[in-house]
Amino acid sequence: MSLDRIFGIYTISFLAVTILIGIGELVFGLPNRWIGWIFMALSLVIYIVIGVVTRTSNPDQYYVAGRGVPAFYNGMATGSDWMSAASFISMGGALSAQGFAGLAYVMGWTGGYLLLAVFLGPYLRQFGAYTIPDFLSARYGGNAARVIGVVAAIACSFTYLIAQVTGVGLIVSRFIGLDFNVGVFVGLLGVLFCSVLGGMRSVTWTQVAQYIILIISYLVPVVYLSWQMFSLPIPELTYGRLLQQNNVKAVEITRDAKEKETRALWKKEADELNAKVKTGGLSEAEADKLKAQAALAGRQATAPAASDDAKIGRYLTVPTGVGMWNFLALTFCLMVGTAGLPHILTRYYTTPSVRQARTSVAWSLFFIFLLYFTAPAYAAFARFAIYARLVGTQIAELPRWVTLWQPAGLFEVVDKNGDGIVQWADFVVKSTDFVVLAMPEIAGLPFVITGLVMAGGLAAALSTADGLLLTIANAISHDLYYNVIDPSASLTKRLTITKVLLVVTAIVAAWVATFRLSLIVELVAWAFSLAGASFFPALVMGIWWKRANKAGAVAGMIIGLAVTTYYMIGSRFYGVSWWGTQTIASAIFGLPAGFLVIWIVSLLTEAPPRAVQDLVVSVRYPKSGQATALAAQGIGLGKH
Repeated sequence: MSLDRIFGIYTISFLAVTILIGIGELVFGLPNRWIGWIFMALSLVIYIVIGVVTRTSNPDQYYVAGRGVPAFYNGMATGSDWMSAASFISMGGALSAQGFAGLAYVMGWTGGYLLLAVFLGPYLRQFGAYTIPDFLSARYGGNAARVIGVVAAIACSFTYLIAQVTGVGLIVSRFIGLDFNVGVFVGLLGVLFCSVLGGMRSVTWTQVAQYIILIISYLVPVVYLSWQMFSLPIPELTYGRLLQQNNVKAVEITRDAKEKETRALWKKEADELNAKVKTGGLSEAEADKLKAQAALAGRQATAPAASDDAKIGRYLTVPTGVGMWNFLALTFCLMVGTAGLPHILTRYYTTPSVRQARTSVAWSLFFIFLLYFTAPAYAAFARFAIYARLVGTQIAELPRWVTLWQPAGLFEVVDKNGDGIVQWADFVVKSTDFVVLAMPEIAGLPFVITGLVMAGGLAAALSTADGLLLTIANAISHDLYYNVIDPSASLTKRLTITKVLLVVTAIVAAWVATFRLSLIVELVAWAFSLAGASFFPALVMGIWWKRANKAGAVAGMIIGLAVTTYYMIGSRFYGVSWWGTQTIASAIFGLPAGFLVIWIVSLLTEAPPRAVQDLVVSVRYPKSGQATALAAQGIGLGKH
């Protein structure tokens, strides 16, 4: 049976099951908890079945899916790999909270794929490796670059993985009723099963299945609301009108006497807390706690921060000054991070040819576009729903979605002025990660749609998690153990180590996620900074500059990673601030440092051997036929 037929039947079956669940809810009163369990079980069963059907011990199949994935499906799998918890869960919330400033995520992530398509993807496929450290080792010679690549791959992939696991825990805890600390482990069962049994082969086809679920679940709520409010089921065309309505409402709220009173109380609290901090005599922990409380109170004091111009508020305007610098810095870091993430780059090793790799990039952009183009609509509809269904309601009669979601700790409703009525400034948002997941409930839609969104969010988080797990396991087993420690290790031993590492890494990531270290989108931004600063300079220079050598690459990767890590930790915990740059844009300093070091050190040290320079030419100009010949000589990866 053809792939088109298989996934066509799969899509129709999923839609049919969803409709049946909806009938069960609306006609027979199927409980919400049961709906959540059904969608959860259905998702895990799909992943387990695919894992069983596609299991393999063939190294080409396990590491790069046999290099036989058609461009269309590789593009879909890449799109799914890319639609992380941050894209699905957090981006709509970021746009809803930040307005124009939140577009940095859309622009950065989309622009990164253009960088990847132009500078990296097809050329890495021409090289024909298994992993990114494979390329670094063969291009620059020896194991030094490979080992640094392994360290960088683990650092950025594990950070990214924690974000996905956090998303899994959030979804499972809210919709299934399990404790967050239990949910993070339960949610990983399906993806582990797939990854262990079939490696990249299983992961690829699981990600195709996951994309179908996540894109359907993402589109349905906003399409439904767009049709309900504007009689046009194309939210991308209607949310502009909704933005204007939201802005008028924001201005109206800002001018309300009760809202002003509430914000004045928050301002007073912020001033008092800051005064206590300045007084001194507090421990570092106490001071940090008070600063955090003061910052939150200060944020509530300026909500919703609309101007007096009813046509447009600050929410919709372009940032200026430091705000613009951070907007551009974050956009840049997300772009280079996208082009440097090893689990995304590895996807282009799975296509049959360079031409297919280029085509799959185009398909990836299309499949990603469907979600990204819809995310602003989510932001607009979610904000409208909160304005309409929360602001002005009685504290004693809070909507059901508030009571269901408030225990998750992502927001709380505080009656600051004690009038018994919810003002906008009473709605204290600690994390916008609830916006997309909760929007069907906020808007009063049937719970089957909420369950559908849950399934989509779970698919988005797990589809990225399985690629990241495989990247980390391969980095240790293939790149470190096999290529550095024990080159004589048998295939069976290598795959066994990989599978054990998959399980261990998943358990450790789930354990770390239980500490709730940061917001999902912040963790993701850190991962992108680490990937961009460490990999992007070495990969670009390795492909496009023959003179780049081992000493330059190793030094550049170390410096890029070190500078980024220093600023990330320093700005997050120790008050380090260069030009007011946010910690999520740390690569803005590490990446240029990496490029500069590679260039200077390469010029000051011996040029790479002629054979390596020929390899660079062969990667960029495949028609020369040199890549195959060089690989046969052992300069490439012919031994694999």
